[in-house]
Amino acid sequence: MQKLLVLLSLSISSSLFSQGWDLEKCINYALEHNIQVKQQELNSKVTENVSKQTKLSVLPNLNANLNRGYSFGRSVDPFTNEFTTTNAVSDNYGISSSVTLFNGFQKINNIKKSKFDMLASLQDLEKVKNDISLNVATAFLTILFNQELLKIAQDQTEVTKKQIYRTKELVKAGSKANGDLLQIESQFSNEELNVVNAQNQLDISYLTLIQLLELDSASGFAITNPNINAFTKQQLPVIDDVITLAGNLPQIKSAELKLSSAEKSLNIKQAARYPTLMMSLNYNTGYSDQRQIIDQSSYSSYLSGYTSSGDDVYSYQMSTTYKTKPFNDQLSDNLNTNISFQLNIPIFNNWQANTSISNEKISVLNYRYNLDLQKNTIEKEITQQYTQAIAAQKKFEATEKALEWNREAFKYIQQKFDVGLVNPVDYNTQKNLLIKAESDLLQAKYDYIFKLKILDFYMGKPLTLN
Repeated sequence: MQKLLVLLSLSISSSLFSQGWDLEKCINYALEHNIQVKQQELNSKVTENVSKQTKLSVLPNLNANLNRGYSFGRSVDPFTNEFTTTNAVSDNYGISSSVTLFNGFQKINNIKKSKFDMLASLQDLEKVKNDISLNVATAFLTILFNQELLKIAQDQTEVTKKQIYRTKELVKAGSKANGDLLQIESQFSNEELNVVNAQNQLDISYLTLIQLLELDSASGFAITNPNINAFTKQQLPVIDDVITLAGNLPQIKSAELKLSSAEKSLNIKQAARYPTLMMSLNYNTGYSDQRQIIDQSSYSSYLSGYTSSGDDVYSYQMSTTYKTKPFNDQLSDNLNTNISFQLNIPIFNNWQANTSISNEKISVLNYRYNLDLQKNTIEKEITQQYTQAIAAQKKFEATEKALEWNREAFKYIQQKFDVGLVNPVDYNTQKNLLIKAESDLLQAKYDYIFKLKILDFYMGKPLTLN
């Protein structure tokens, strides 16, 4: 893991200025490639499909059936209603359709409910995107902060290098003791360590952003450096305006839509008390190889006796052959069509409808509480962020003044140190105070900017540093 961080650090450091990613580009890339966003998009597509299906459910269904049967031994032919002992083959063909004419508006309410569910899912998707955007913005600002912190540490080492050179010259000239040089060199070692720590923090912050972006490689990645100081002059918005505009946040919209969905679920449960009317249509026909018709008939005569006078008497006999009735004729002859209406009236169903309605009312109340909770949570968050923003603004203004005084004080100490009027301990003390003042100002500045961006986010403004 340490080797990976070292390699990543070297890669980042070598490509720091080769290519620039601004905040908007980072956010757009993260939203396009983040796995959580992709998963929520899939969930939204599922709810969209459900919504489409509920709309189609109001249409009649249509089904066709085909059945072939083989009979062996004694049986009743379904088309001749005669007993047969021969092997028989019979076919049945049918088309059926049914439609619900009335069911207490269950399907209509189900369409509305599924639409609310779909819209709530889209708002949940926006919530995930907002969370990712905030995480990316935080990581982006952290990099900017660590870059400036690194520069402060590097600048201080450069100042100390020059001071070491001057002190060496003064030691050679006999104006300063060698102990003074050792103390300055000790201070330089500590400052070098600060540079290493600042570089490590910068590398880690880059790693955090790279992981949020789901980048395959860190090669060539570097962020742009916007004019961040311009945002420190931005005034705080009115808190009431922030709270009002925050009502459009996706988590609140989602809670509102889920409440509407629960109310439609209650309407669906209440429909169980109403009668249900359905209409069915059946169109059937069939074929049997035992269905016979006359094929040919012929007559023959034979001598059957004599008359009293001795004349011959002849009788006639008809001979008939049969064949299976043609397939198309049987389909036409066996055609059967019927239409039926079914009315179901609920009278007593073990109190199931009432129990279901009662539970659904509890669910509606729970979703209403959830909406109130979301609004209260957002309002509390805004109030906290606003209070912290005011504190950050005051701290920033105070640290600006403190830095000015510490710069003047260090400038004065440095001049006295150069001529040997101040010892290294006092010099290092004042220099450490200057470093702390610069660090405090940097922290206050980025804290204030971040709080401003959070308030802008609650107001529906895009996250940008342009």
